[in-house]
Amino acid sequence: MPSIHAPSLKQLSAWLPLAMSFTALAIVLGHLAMFGIAREADEGAAAHLFQLLMAGQIPVVAFFAIKWLPANPRHALPVLALQVVAAIAAFAPVFYFHL
Repeated sequence: MPSIHAPSLKQLSAWLPLAMSFTALAIVLGHLAMFGIAREADEGAAAHLFQLLMAGQIPVVAFFAIKWLPANPRHALPVLALQVVAAIAAFAPVFYFHL
């Protein structure tokens, strides 16, 4: 059983970046499904939402790392790795389709 000082996905700072990355991924995939990969003259709302979601999780991940890495690195590192993988998954279609 994890101690009270062990970070887990129950902490807001652990799961919020995951939710933000998956929401950003859903926005990109939804935009691709509706409009395809055609280049647009101006960035639309989908691009702005994506940027806000991805940039907005930086302070949350930093807070998580500052709070939990020194206290319990064995439990914090897997959560941080999961947050990084989720962010990479959100960026993957953007780089793959050159959006």
